[in-house]
Amino acid sequence: MKLHVGAIWALTKHGDKMSSESTPKPKRKRNWAKNRDILKAIPNPSGEAYEIKMKIPELTFEGVRSQPDFANLYITFYPGKKVIELKSLKEYFFAFRSQIYSYERIINVIYDDMMAAYEPTRLRLVMTCNPRGGISSKLTVDSDWGVRGGNDQFMDWVGQKEEW
Repeated sequence: MKLHVGAIWALTKHGDKMSSESTPKPKRKRNWAKNRDILKAIPNPSGEAYEIKMKIPELTFEGVRSQPDFANLYITFYPGKKVIELKSLKEYFFAFRSQIYSYERIINVIYDDMMAAYEPTRLRLVMTCNPRGGISSKLTVDSDWGVRGGNDQFMDWVGQKEEW
């Protein structure tokens, strides 16, 4: 069989497709909790019920390599025995700037990390993403939802006017 120079270059540069298909590359498992250890808690100074609301006005992460995405993140937090140490929260969100996440992945990673670090009575995250391709997105996750293992105890979102 005769190969021309371009075919030889393609085989040496990119490898033989037959051999690469017969020996699949092992899929690299992502460590989605890699930033979790950045989060620090401090003891709750009160045993009484109260609500903490925070706004992260510029959550930055990469949707795809070298293309940043921006979102506003609103946090509603009912503390248990721990509260959020704000400096660590800022450093935690800063760590996302050079990491690739989909909208759906990042809100769930943040939720899982905060639930593990703080063990709150309630955690509600609302993320509004800046337009990408002319489409804006809003994602919400709440530990109170029965489908997330909650008790549907608060249900304060029922009857609210939908705002962006």
